[in-house]
Amino acid sequence: MSRRVAVVTGSRADFGLLRSTMEAISAAPELDLQVVVAGAHLLPPDETIDEVRDCFEVDAVVEMQHAGRMGRTADATATGRGVVGFTAAFDRLDPDVVLVLGDRIEAFAAAASAGIGGRLVAHVHGGDRAEGVADESMRHAITKLAHLHFPATPTSGERIRRLGEPTDSVHVVGSPAADGIDVMSPLDDAMFDRLGRPRVAILHHGSGLAAATERAWIEAAIDASLRHGPVVVLRPNHDPGSDVVEQAGLEGAARPGVVRAGHLPRQAFIGLLRRTAVLVGNSSAGLIEAPVVGCPTVNLGPRQAGRERPGSVVDVDRPDVEAIADAIGIAVGRDGPFDHPYGEGGTGRRIAGVLAGLVQSGIPRKRNSF
Repeated sequence: MSRRVAVVTGSRADFGLLRSTMEAISAAPELDLQVVVAGAHLLPPDETIDEVRDCFEVDAVVEMQHAGRMGRTADATATGRGVVGFTAAFDRLDPDVVLVLGDRIEAFAAAASAGIGGRLVAHVHGGDRAEGVADESMRHAITKLAHLHFPATPTSGERIRRLGEPTDSVHVVGSPAADGIDVMSPLDDAMFDRLGRPRVAILHHGSGLAAATERAWIEAAIDASLRHGPVVVLRPNHDPGSDVVEQAGLEGAARPGVVRAGHLPRQAFIGLLRRTAVLVGNSSAGLIEAPVVGCPTVNLGPRQAGRERPGSVVDVDRPDVEAIADAIGIAVGRDGPFDHPYGEGGTGRRIAGVLAGLVQSGIPRKRNSF
Protein backbone atom coordinates (compact mmCIF):
# COMPACT_ATOMS: atom_id res chain seq x y z
CA MET A 1 0.00 0.00 0.00
CA SER A 2 1.35 3.42 -0.94
CA ARG A 3 2.30 5.88 1.82
CA ARG A 4 -0.09 8.84 1.71
CA VAL A 5 1.74 12.19 1.84
CA ALA A 6 -0.37 15.32 2.35
CA VAL A 7 1.54 18.34 1.08
CA VAL A 8 0.24 21.62 2.48
CA THR A 9 0.64 24.77 0.39
CA GLY A 10 -0.57 28.06 1.81
CA SER A 11 0.73 30.74 -0.55
CA ARG A 12 2.19 31.48 -3.96
CA ALA A 13 5.63 31.57 -2.35
CA ASP A 14 5.66 28.09 -0.87
CA PHE A 15 3.92 26.49 -3.88
CA GLY A 16 6.73 27.66 -6.14
CA LEU A 17 9.17 25.85 -3.86
CA LEU A 18 7.00 22.79 -3.18
CA ARG A 19 6.02 22.01 -6.75
CA SER A 20 9.10 19.91 -7.57
CA THR A 21 8.62 17.88 -4.39
CA MET A 22 4.94 17.36 -5.18
CA GLU A 23 5.82 16.18 -8.68
CA ALA A 24 8.42 13.78 -7.32
CA ILE A 25 5.99 12.38 -4.74
CA SER A 26 3.33 11.94 -7.41
CA ALA A 27 5.81 10.04 -9.62
CA ALA A 28 6.99 7.68 -6.86
CA PRO A 29 5.11 4.34 -6.88
CA GLU A 30 5.64 4.00 -3.12
CA LEU A 31 3.89 7.32 -2.42
CA ASP A 32 0.42 8.76 -2.89
CA LEU A 33 0.26 12.55 -3.15
CA GLN A 34 -2.53 14.44 -1.39
CA VAL A 35 -2.71 18.19 -2.00
CA VAL A 36 -4.09 20.50 0.70
CA VAL A 37 -4.47 24.15 -0.33
CA ALA A 38 -4.96 26.81 2.31
CA GLY A 39 -4.51 30.37 3.46
CA ALA A 40 -3.33 33.08 1.11
CA HIS A 41 -3.98 30.92 -1.98
CA LEU A 42 -7.69 31.64 -1.53
CA LEU A 43 -7.44 35.42 -1.33
CA PRO A 44 -8.39 37.86 -4.10
CA PRO A 45 -7.35 39.35 -6.40
CA ASP A 46 -4.91 36.60 -7.41
CA GLU A 47 -6.61 33.47 -5.97
CA THR A 48 -3.49 31.45 -6.71
CA ILE A 49 -5.31 28.22 -5.85
CA ASP A 50 -5.99 28.17 -9.59
CA GLU A 51 -2.26 27.78 -10.26
CA VAL A 52 -2.21 24.75 -7.98
CA ARG A 53 -5.27 23.29 -9.71
CA ASP A 54 -3.58 23.74 -13.09
CA CYS A 55 -0.86 21.32 -11.92
CA PHE A 56 -2.46 18.96 -9.39
CA GLU A 57 -5.77 17.61 -8.20
CA VAL A 58 -6.65 19.43 -4.98
CA ASP A 59 -7.83 17.06 -2.24
CA ALA A 60 -8.76 19.59 0.44
CA VAL A 61 -9.13 23.34 0.90
CA VAL A 62 -8.66 25.07 4.25
CA GLU A 63 -9.82 28.67 4.70
CA MET A 64 -7.73 30.81 7.03
CA GLN A 65 -7.22 34.52 6.27
CA HIS A 66 -10.05 36.81 5.24
CA ALA A 67 -9.67 39.40 2.49
CA GLY A 68 -9.01 42.90 3.79
CA ARG A 69 -7.98 41.74 7.26
CA MET A 70 -4.28 42.06 8.04
CA GLY A 71 -2.17 42.37 11.14
CA ARG A 72 -0.93 40.24 14.01
CA THR A 73 -4.38 39.72 15.56
CA ALA A 74 -5.84 38.73 12.19
CA ASP A 75 -3.00 36.24 11.69
CA ALA A 76 -3.54 34.73 15.13
CA THR A 77 -7.25 34.31 14.42
CA ALA A 78 -6.50 32.81 11.00
CA THR A 79 -4.05 30.36 12.58
CA GLY A 80 -6.72 29.08 14.95
CA ARG A 81 -9.15 28.75 12.07
CA GLY A 82 -6.47 26.84 10.18
CA VAL A 83 -5.84 24.34 12.99
CA VAL A 84 -9.55 23.47 13.01
CA GLY A 85 -9.72 23.24 9.21
CA PHE A 86 -6.58 21.14 8.82
CA THR A 87 -7.77 18.76 11.54
CA ALA A 88 -10.99 18.12 9.61
CA ALA A 89 -9.08 17.70 6.34
CA PHE A 90 -6.53 15.30 7.80
CA ASP A 91 -9.27 13.30 9.52
CA ARG A 92 -10.91 12.79 6.12
CA LEU A 93 -7.75 12.19 4.06
CA ASP A 94 -5.94 10.16 6.76
CA PRO A 95 -2.40 10.91 5.51
CA ASP A 96 0.59 8.94 6.77
CA VAL A 97 2.80 12.04 6.48
CA VAL A 98 1.95 15.75 6.50
CA LEU A 99 4.64 17.81 4.74
CA VAL A 100 4.97 21.57 5.25
CA LEU A 101 7.54 24.17 4.24
CA GLY A 102 8.97 27.22 5.93
CA ASP A 103 7.56 29.48 8.60
CA ARG A 104 4.21 30.91 7.53
CA ILE A 105 1.06 30.61 9.63
CA GLU A 106 -0.36 28.02 7.21
CA ALA A 107 2.60 25.70 7.80
CA PHE A 108 2.44 26.25 11.56
CA ALA A 109 -1.31 25.55 11.75
CA ALA A 110 -0.94 22.37 9.67
CA ALA A 111 2.04 21.14 11.70
CA ALA A 112 0.23 21.84 14.98
CA SER A 113 -2.88 20.02 13.80
CA ALA A 114 -0.95 17.01 12.50
CA GLY A 115 1.58 16.79 15.33
CA ILE A 116 -0.98 17.09 18.11
CA GLY A 117 -3.31 14.81 16.15
CA GLY A 118 -0.76 11.99 16.07
CA ARG A 119 0.45 12.22 12.47
CA LEU A 120 4.03 12.24 11.23
CA VAL A 121 5.12 15.77 10.28
CA ALA A 122 7.87 16.47 7.73
CA HIS A 123 9.31 19.99 7.54
CA VAL A 124 11.17 21.51 4.58
CA HIS A 125 13.48 24.54 5.07
CA GLY A 126 13.61 24.22 8.83
CA GLY A 127 16.58 25.49 10.80
CA ASP A 128 16.90 28.75 8.84
CA ARG A 129 17.10 32.08 10.58
CA ALA A 130 14.91 34.89 9.27
CA GLU A 131 13.38 37.52 11.50
CA GLY A 132 10.26 38.16 9.43
CA VAL A 133 7.17 39.06 11.45
CA ALA A 134 6.84 36.05 13.77
CA ASP A 135 8.73 33.83 11.33
CA GLU A 136 11.72 33.00 13.52
CA SER A 137 9.50 31.69 16.31
CA MET A 138 7.13 29.80 14.03
CA ARG A 139 9.86 28.11 11.99
CA HIS A 140 11.59 26.69 15.07
CA ALA A 141 8.23 25.79 16.66
CA ILE A 142 7.43 23.77 13.52
CA THR A 143 10.80 22.04 13.89
CA LYS A 144 9.83 20.94 17.40
CA LEU A 145 6.47 19.67 16.11
CA ALA A 146 8.08 17.80 13.21
CA HIS A 147 9.46 14.26 13.15
CA LEU A 148 11.35 14.48 9.86
CA HIS A 149 13.50 17.41 8.78
CA PHE A 150 14.60 18.54 5.32
CA PRO A 151 16.85 21.60 5.89
CA ALA A 152 18.25 23.44 2.90
CA THR A 153 21.83 23.95 4.13
CA PRO A 154 24.32 22.22 6.43
CA THR A 155 24.17 25.20 8.80
CA SER A 156 20.39 24.87 9.10
CA GLY A 157 20.75 21.13 9.61
CA GLU A 158 23.20 21.67 12.45
CA ARG A 159 20.86 24.22 14.01
CA ILE A 160 18.05 21.63 14.00
CA ARG A 161 20.29 19.10 15.73
CA ARG A 162 21.22 21.72 18.30
CA LEU A 163 17.49 22.20 18.93
CA GLY A 164 17.51 18.62 20.16
CA GLU A 165 16.25 16.77 17.09
CA PRO A 166 17.78 13.30 16.51
CA THR A 167 20.56 13.22 13.93
CA ASP A 168 18.92 10.44 11.91
CA SER A 169 15.79 12.59 11.45
CA VAL A 170 17.73 15.41 9.73
CA HIS A 171 18.32 15.17 5.96
CA VAL A 172 20.15 18.11 4.35
CA VAL A 173 18.65 18.19 0.85
CA GLY A 174 19.25 21.72 -0.48
CA SER A 175 16.53 24.24 -1.20
CA PRO A 176 13.69 23.21 -3.53
CA ALA A 177 13.82 26.83 -4.72
CA ALA A 178 16.77 25.81 -6.89
CA ASP A 179 14.83 23.01 -8.59
CA GLY A 180 14.06 23.57 -12.26
CA ILE A 181 15.45 27.10 -12.41
CA ASP A 182 18.06 26.06 -14.98
CA VAL A 183 15.34 25.40 -17.57
CA MET A 184 13.33 28.59 -16.91
CA SER A 185 13.92 31.02 -19.76
CA PRO A 186 14.32 34.79 -19.57
CA LEU A 187 11.06 36.71 -19.83
CA ASP A 188 9.93 37.12 -23.44
CA ASP A 189 10.05 40.56 -25.03
CA ALA A 190 6.27 41.05 -25.03
CA MET A 191 5.94 40.47 -21.29
CA PHE A 192 9.11 42.43 -20.55
CA ASP A 193 7.68 45.35 -22.51
CA ARG A 194 4.41 45.21 -20.53
CA LEU A 195 6.43 45.49 -17.34
CA GLY A 196 8.18 48.60 -18.67
CA ARG A 197 11.50 46.89 -19.53
CA PRO A 198 12.62 47.40 -15.91
CA ARG A 199 16.21 47.70 -14.84
CA VAL A 200 15.11 47.30 -11.19
CA ALA A 201 12.48 44.92 -9.81
CA ILE A 202 11.07 45.64 -6.34
CA LEU A 203 9.54 42.86 -4.27
CA HIS A 204 8.95 44.15 -0.77
CA HIS A 205 6.65 42.59 1.84
CA GLY A 206 5.23 43.87 5.08
CA SER A 207 7.36 43.11 8.13
CA GLY A 208 4.92 43.83 10.95
CA LEU A 209 6.50 47.24 11.59
CA ALA A 210 4.75 50.52 12.33
CA ALA A 211 2.77 51.74 9.32
CA ALA A 212 4.96 54.82 8.91
CA THR A 213 8.08 52.64 8.85
CA GLU A 214 6.59 50.20 6.33
CA ARG A 215 5.71 53.15 4.07
CA ALA A 216 9.13 54.74 4.51
CA TRP A 217 10.88 51.57 3.29
CA ILE A 218 8.84 51.10 0.11
CA GLU A 219 8.85 54.81 -0.76
CA ALA A 220 12.63 55.00 -0.29
CA ALA A 221 13.05 51.85 -2.37
CA ILE A 222 11.08 53.34 -5.27
CA ASP A 223 12.86 56.71 -5.09
CA ALA A 224 16.29 55.07 -5.02
CA SER A 225 15.49 52.55 -7.74
CA LEU A 226 14.31 55.25 -10.14
CA ARG A 227 17.82 56.68 -10.12
CA HIS A 228 18.97 53.53 -11.89
CA GLY A 229 16.33 53.22 -14.59
CA PRO A 230 12.78 51.89 -15.13
CA VAL A 231 11.23 50.10 -12.16
CA VAL A 232 8.60 47.39 -11.75
CA VAL A 233 6.96 47.04 -8.32
CA LEU A 234 5.48 43.60 -7.64
CA ARG A 235 2.55 42.94 -5.33
CA PRO A 236 3.61 41.88 -1.80
CA ASN A 237 2.49 38.80 0.09
CA HIS A 238 -0.45 38.86 2.51
CA ASP A 239 1.64 39.68 5.59
CA PRO A 240 1.11 42.19 8.42
CA GLY A 241 2.06 45.58 7.01
CA SER A 242 1.66 44.55 3.37
CA ASP A 243 -1.50 46.63 2.99
CA VAL A 244 0.61 49.74 3.59
CA VAL A 245 3.30 48.49 1.20
CA GLU A 246 0.69 47.72 -1.45
CA GLN A 247 -0.91 51.18 -1.19
CA ALA A 248 2.46 52.92 -1.46
CA GLY A 249 3.29 50.76 -4.47
CA LEU A 250 0.06 51.77 -6.17
CA GLU A 251 0.84 55.43 -5.51
CA GLY A 252 4.37 54.98 -6.81
CA ALA A 253 3.05 53.52 -10.06
CA ALA A 254 1.62 56.93 -10.92
CA ARG A 255 5.18 58.19 -11.42
CA PRO A 256 6.95 58.08 -14.80
CA GLY A 257 9.24 55.08 -15.07
CA VAL A 258 7.35 52.95 -12.53
CA VAL A 259 5.10 50.02 -13.45
CA ARG A 260 3.14 48.20 -10.81
CA ALA A 261 2.52 44.50 -11.47
CA GLY A 262 0.39 41.95 -9.68
CA HIS A 263 1.31 38.37 -8.99
CA LEU A 264 3.74 36.77 -11.44
CA PRO A 265 3.68 32.97 -11.77
CA ARG A 266 6.98 31.45 -10.69
CA GLN A 267 8.31 30.87 -14.20
CA ALA A 268 7.58 34.48 -15.16
CA PHE A 269 9.16 35.76 -11.94
CA ILE A 270 12.35 33.76 -12.55
CA GLY A 271 12.28 34.98 -16.16
CA LEU A 272 12.12 38.56 -14.88
CA LEU A 273 15.13 37.97 -12.62
CA ARG A 274 17.05 36.77 -15.68
CA ARG A 275 16.43 40.08 -17.47
CA THR A 276 16.46 42.74 -14.77
CA ALA A 277 19.68 44.17 -13.38
CA VAL A 278 18.85 43.91 -9.68
CA LEU A 279 16.14 42.80 -7.25
CA VAL A 280 15.35 45.25 -4.43
CA GLY A 281 13.24 44.47 -1.35
CA ASN A 282 13.00 41.99 1.48
CA SER A 283 11.87 38.75 -0.14
CA SER A 284 13.70 35.49 0.55
CA ALA A 285 13.83 35.13 -3.24
CA GLY A 286 16.57 37.75 -3.22
CA LEU A 287 18.75 35.51 -1.08
CA ILE A 288 17.84 32.13 -2.60
CA GLU A 289 16.48 32.19 -6.17
CA ALA A 290 18.09 35.43 -7.41
CA PRO A 291 21.70 34.28 -6.80
CA VAL A 292 20.97 31.03 -8.65
CA VAL A 293 20.14 32.96 -11.84
CA GLY A 294 22.91 35.53 -11.37
CA CYS A 295 20.71 38.45 -10.33
CA PRO A 296 22.18 40.61 -7.52
CA THR A 297 19.99 41.74 -4.64
CA VAL A 298 19.64 44.77 -2.40
CA ASN A 299 18.04 43.42 0.77
CA LEU A 300 16.11 45.99 2.79
CA GLY A 301 15.45 46.02 6.51
CA PRO A 302 15.12 43.30 9.14
CA ARG A 303 12.81 40.75 7.48
CA GLN A 304 15.64 38.43 6.34
CA ALA A 305 17.90 39.13 9.32
CA GLY A 306 19.91 36.02 10.17
CA ARG A 307 19.33 34.14 6.89
CA GLU A 308 22.38 32.82 5.07
CA ARG A 309 23.26 34.98 2.08
CA PRO A 310 25.78 34.87 -0.77
CA GLY A 311 28.06 37.67 -1.94
CA SER A 312 25.44 38.88 -4.43
CA VAL A 313 23.41 40.42 -1.60
CA VAL A 314 23.95 44.00 -0.37
CA ASP A 315 22.12 44.81 2.88
CA VAL A 316 20.63 48.20 3.82
CA ASP A 317 19.51 48.69 7.40
CA ARG A 318 17.65 52.00 7.21
CA PRO A 319 15.00 53.44 4.84
CA ASP A 320 17.34 56.03 3.37
CA VAL A 321 17.17 56.88 -0.33
CA GLU A 322 20.88 57.63 -0.66
CA ALA A 323 21.89 54.42 1.11
CA ILE A 324 19.61 52.29 -1.05
CA ALA A 325 20.68 54.02 -4.27
CA ASP A 326 24.34 53.47 -3.39
CA ALA A 327 23.65 49.81 -2.57
CA ILE A 328 21.97 49.31 -5.94
CA GLY A 329 25.06 50.72 -7.65
CA ILE A 330 27.27 48.31 -5.71
CA ALA A 331 25.00 45.34 -6.41
CA VAL A 332 24.76 45.81 -10.16
CA GLY A 333 28.55 45.91 -10.29
CA ARG A 334 28.74 42.36 -8.96
CA ASP A 335 28.79 39.91 -11.83
CA GLY A 336 27.51 36.34 -11.44
CA PRO A 337 27.45 33.45 -11.26
CA PHE A 338 27.26 33.63 -7.48
CA ASP A 339 28.16 30.94 -4.99
CA HIS A 340 25.30 30.20 -2.62
CA PRO A 341 24.59 27.62 0.09
CA TYR A 342 21.27 26.31 -1.20
CA GLY A 343 22.27 23.46 -3.50
CA GLU A 344 22.13 22.92 -7.24
CA GLY A 345 18.69 21.37 -7.65
CA GLY A 346 17.24 17.89 -7.33
CA THR A 347 15.83 18.62 -3.87
CA GLY A 348 12.31 17.42 -4.65
CA ARG A 349 13.60 14.02 -5.77
CA ARG A 350 15.73 13.70 -2.65
CA ILE A 351 12.77 14.49 -0.37
CA ALA A 352 10.55 11.98 -2.16
CA GLY A 353 13.29 9.38 -1.91
CA VAL A 354 13.54 9.76 1.85
CA LEU A 355 9.76 9.58 2.24
CA ALA A 356 9.57 6.48 0.05
CA GLY A 357 12.32 4.77 2.04
CA LEU A 358 10.86 5.33 5.52
CA VAL A 359 10.78 2.06 7.43
CA GLN A 360 9.30 3.08 10.77
CA SER A 361 5.75 2.20 11.64
CA GLY A 362 3.67 4.59 13.69
CA ILE A 363 4.68 8.04 14.87
CA PRO A 364 8.05 8.50 16.61
CA ARG A 365 7.70 9.84 20.13
CA LYS A 366 9.24 13.28 20.43
CA ARG A 367 12.17 13.50 22.82
CA ASN A 368 14.99 16.01 22.88
CA SER A 369 18.33 14.40 22.06
CA PHE A 370 20.08 16.35 24.83
